[in-house]
Amino acid sequence: MQGSSGTDMTPVSWVGVPARKHAALGIKVHVFAVHAFKHRQWSEHGYKGQWCSSPVSRARQNSTSPLNPCLEKLQEKRRRKGTVKVCSEFLSGCVLCVVETAGQQDWYWGGELQLDESICGRIRVPCFSQDTMVHRVAVIGAGISGLVATKCCLDEGLEPTCFERSEDIGGLWRFADNADCGRLSVYRSIISNTSKEMSCFSDFPFPEDFPSFLPHSLFLEYFRMYARHFQLLRHIRFKTTVISVRKRPDFATSGQWDVITETEGIQESHIFDAVMVCAGIFQKPHLPLASFPGIETRFRGQYFHSLEYRDAAAFQGKRVLVIGLGNTACDIAVDMSHVAAKVFLSARSTTWVFSRVANDGLPWDMLNTTRFNHFLEWLLPSAIMKRIKIWKMNSWFNHEIYGLASAKSSNFKFIINEELPFCMLSGTIVLKSNVKEFTETSAIFEDGTTEENIDVVIFATGYNFSFSFLEESICNQLKSNHTLYKCVFPPQLERPTLAVIGLIQLTGSVMVGAEIQARWVTGVFAGACKLPPSSKMMAEVLKKQLPVKRDVPEKQNLKLNFISYTSEIASCAGVKPSVLRLLLTDPRLALAVFFGPCTSYQYRLMGRGQWSGARAAILTQWQRVLKPLRTRVLEDSASSHSWRWLGLLALPTALVVGLLLSKYPKLGWAPRA
Repeated sequence: MQGSSGTDMTPVSWVGVPARKHAALGIKVHVFAVHAFKHRQWSEHGYKGQWCSSPVSRARQNSTSPLNPCLEKLQEKRRRKGTVKVCSEFLSGCVLCVVETAGQQDWYWGGELQLDESICGRIRVPCFSQDTMVHRVAVIGAGISGLVATKCCLDEGLEPTCFERSEDIGGLWRFADNADCGRLSVYRSIISNTSKEMSCFSDFPFPEDFPSFLPHSLFLEYFRMYARHFQLLRHIRFKTTVISVRKRPDFATSGQWDVITETEGIQESHIFDAVMVCAGIFQKPHLPLASFPGIETRFRGQYFHSLEYRDAAAFQGKRVLVIGLGNTACDIAVDMSHVAAKVFLSARSTTWVFSRVANDGLPWDMLNTTRFNHFLEWLLPSAIMKRIKIWKMNSWFNHEIYGLASAKSSNFKFIINEELPFCMLSGTIVLKSNVKEFTETSAIFEDGTTEENIDVVIFATGYNFSFSFLEESICNQLKSNHTLYKCVFPPQLERPTLAVIGLIQLTGSVMVGAEIQARWVTGVFAGACKLPPSSKMMAEVLKKQLPVKRDVPEKQNLKLNFISYTSEIASCAGVKPSVLRLLLTDPRLALAVFFGPCTSYQYRLMGRGQWSGARAAILTQWQRVLKPLRTRVLEDSASSHSWRWLGLLALPTALVVGLLLSKYPKLGWAPRA
């Protein structure tokens, strides 16, 4: 068979991928292949028109052609007397037919094509990079980041293979009773610090009957629902460990990787066009024993890292010392305080404490993490913002009295724990300074005090990350996420076909951050998003690189502002919502986006991967928060909630207008001199 240019177009065998719905676009897909031929031709005909020329029309004349299953469907469209729009796309061995009838588009494409917006209105056609074609993607890990990376690959028409060393999905959130199972796991009593609406994936809300803050069992159930809904399990190879990821000899031109995996003792070699590392930040425990003289040589009690902690039952009646003042340290201390004789919490830094329950009993992050608050932080001087934050923190309880933090504290680190102040008030937890040294049975602190008869010491001192499977030239560069471009891409690579997903700590949910990273990365792999030259990426990395603090777990050097970071990556991916545009087209939605919680649905309102349910999800997010609480409705509970919310909206609006008028008096009334 020959195309219009006379190039040989003899088709190869039918690939046989059945029709399926594409999650992001709602399209049907059939796959077939032809020999490489670079040609593009569009034609649009009515009911009595001719088929578009070249290979498609010639295949129609050939009854044995493997294109016939596609063409039969085109004939059916014609019989319905609809308008038929056909695109024949022959690039790198692929043919694509797009049919539009009564406003609906059916796609018939060959190979694994990358998608991009093009000349056909809302129809997307392939965008090829002639330098590097990405089809097959290796995803390492099937936790939070791995699941969403696999799903984003499918959205972009890529072919992901996810390697998971354990037997199931979920990563950290899949609880294991046995601490010696060889993998990291959350502890039994853990409750999420971020609410369900602020944590969910952007096109898959949590069920409305789930509580706002979730135990590990419900989080894992949500991940299973997500994997089933988007049919991800078929792309995951369980009990498979990635041994090494190395550049191929022709990497400078192909961007490909040699990946060696091991399953039940049998090693296998693969070639992938791109790799997404989704191993997370909780990998290698940070255990600074050298900083605590006597712990290894003299102390007779038990000591271990917090990753080994599962529940409090084993600590009944014991005196326990927890070293650290992060979320994990305080959670474990509170958990053990219910059964232990006494719990001591040793800290060398200060911290502020948030409660999950904020004003009116609503989730703290939904009230605090808003674009309006973020705008105020940008607008107001940092000294004023610090005073406002300290005032809000101390309005719950005076942190200086409890020895946790003061107005003179240099940093503004915070944790989420509403039980800690009460445990300290009731004496079940005692806050101490940093440990100076250990004796056989006691701990001596830097303030000169001593606590005797310590039975157990738990080091909640964080984690270091390690990607030992990566080749040395890359691993040596990866000292923190600040050495990556936008915390994702190693900037020194000749081809941007390696990305690290989820290597971040945000002031909000890491799930949302990992998803927006994965959407951007797969857009780059698909050719829809472009990266700057390597030199520019290196320059930005060096400019933003911060000095890494010594004797501090690497996780603490990763903290980033939730809205700043997700908005930055969304801009790179072309999916950041425009509040001004929404204000002109949908004022109600614009107000909800700006003054309401900055939920992940906002990144599905426009651009690639737009979700038709995003608007409804934003406008009904508070209903899903209140739904699990309405198990008992009081008869006289009809109140003026609507008026209260109107008042809350009016106050920030008036504040913004007042600030603008004060800075630019010409915009409004100004008193005469």
